Amino acid sequence: MSKALVRKDRLQGAGLDGALPYLLLAPSLLVVMAVLLYPLIDGLRASTKFYRYGKPLRDVGFDNYVQLWSDPQFLNSLMVTVSFVASAVILETVLGFALALFCSREIAGIRFMRTILIIPMVVTPVVVAIVFRLIYASDAGMLTAISQTFGGGSVEILGRPLRAFIGLVALDVWEWTPLMFLILLAGLQSLPVEPLEAARVDGAGGWRLFWDHTLPMMRPILAVAIVLRTIDAFGTFDQVFVLTRGGPGEATRLLSIFGYDTAFKFQQTGYAAALFVTMGLIILACAMAAVRLLKKVEAK
Repeated sequence: MSKALVRKDRLQGAGLDGALPYLLLAPSLLVVMAVLLYPLIDGLRASTKFYRYGKPLRDVGFDNYVQLWSDPQFLNSLMVTVSFVASAVILETVLGFALALFCSREIAGIRFMRTILIIPMVVTPVVVAIVFRLIYASDAGMLTAISQTFGGGSVEILGRPLRAFIGLVALDVWEWTPLMFLILLAGLQSLPVEPLEAARVDGAGGWRLFWDHTLPMMRPILAVAIVLRTIDAFGTFDQVFVLTRGGPGEATRLLSIFGYDTAFKFQQTGYAAALFVTMGLIILACAMAAVRLLKKVEAK
């Protein structure tokens, strides 16, 4: 009898055969719990306390949450965040889908183009924000230089609320459209070719082929891509912090920036913890709604 069979018989005799997979996973689960579960529990605990100079003074229960929904600054940050996420994700989905449709064709140089298109995604977000800050600079930025070349004046992007918001959305679209492009390109390349070939034989043109066949088959993949990107966009912080720090005024003050200022600038740790817990619940609710929508799409 081989050593492996002897070892297996011993495990079965000791009653450990069924528990062996769980024992092997235990170290990884402990690491995950230490990294994720403990901060979550500690954040929930901190959200029910009043802090002063980093020290908990008293329990306040759900007062921080009640105060949060009556805080005009929080409500404004929530509206700015929702507007930013909706604008960025919609543009990234449309552009990513268009690029994926174009790059799904086998033409000369298409592999090189696919490689070029994913470069913005692999650049560090802080570096991207610094580059765009130089581009948007009103005194020596690239946009100002182009405007002055054609006889115009300085282009103030970061100094005006609406322009700063549009500039932030443009940065996010430039950086994360490649992610949507990759997901949707993989989806297009995994579609069955038989329905498309049958439609071509029946005389369907490019538009009817896309609208009646490609788009319906791509709906589950589109839903997954949108959910993933939406969850990620809600947590955008580093680009905004480097580019505008939430300004001018509160034009680009996302929930992440508001929570950072509340915790580290104003030392309201408990209030900031309640804010981030609420933010996590909002993201969770959006994800659950998207999953339900995805199930309905797959059922059709």
